[in-house]
Amino acid sequence: MDESPGVVDLLGVLAYAELSAFLQMAGDASRFAPTVGDRAALGELAVAEYAHFRLLRDRLSAMGADPEAAMSPFVEAFDAWHTQTAPADWLQALVKAYVGVGIALDFYREAARHIDPSLGDLVDEVLAEEDRSEFVVERVRAAIEADPAAGGKLALWARRLVGEGLSQAQRVAAARPELATLLVEKAANDQAEISRLFARLTEEHGKRMAALGI
Repeated sequence: MDESPGVVDLLGVLAYAELSAFLQMAGDASRFAPTVGDRAALGELAVAEYAHFRLLRDRLSAMGADPEAAMSPFVEAFDAWHTQTAPADWLQALVKAYVGVGIALDFYREAARHIDPSLGDLVDEVLAEEDRSEFVVERVRAAIEADPAAGGKLALWARRLVGEGLSQAQRVAAARPELATLLVEKAANDQAEISRLFARLTEEHGKRMAALGI
């Protein structure tokens, strides 16, 4: 296997992120969706997440890596994040699927370009938004129009999702330092680019919040 441990780590963390997102969305669709149509819509997003997981798993296998071993260092952190941000209702589930998962995957998309640009196409395919924005935005904006007070509550929820996500990201870095080391080295070599990276992450997060009306 010629790829660096950091590349295997990146694909491993992405693979488990997609697998855990699939499980979360499938469960939320069953527990919270108010209609059969809503259940189907969130279920379709869950299926897309699982398809992305399979792409990453197959790429790891093609590299000669063990997919389960590549994912295992990140299981605890992701499971803890999902436990600590378990939605209480349908709207929280939608915001988590859109904002919480979105900002994490934005980071991994950017990391892929800094670590190994050849991974860009694969990561872009895996992290495609598809129809997520249209489905979630419509439901959340309609709910806020019907109950304006819901917007403030969902904004607090979104901030909690991001805050808990950043906390768990520190655990990810500690669990697999090869990935963190590669990013730190890039930062040392080009501080301005790293600043632009985080500016782009912040901008994309702001766009999501604005789209939802929160």
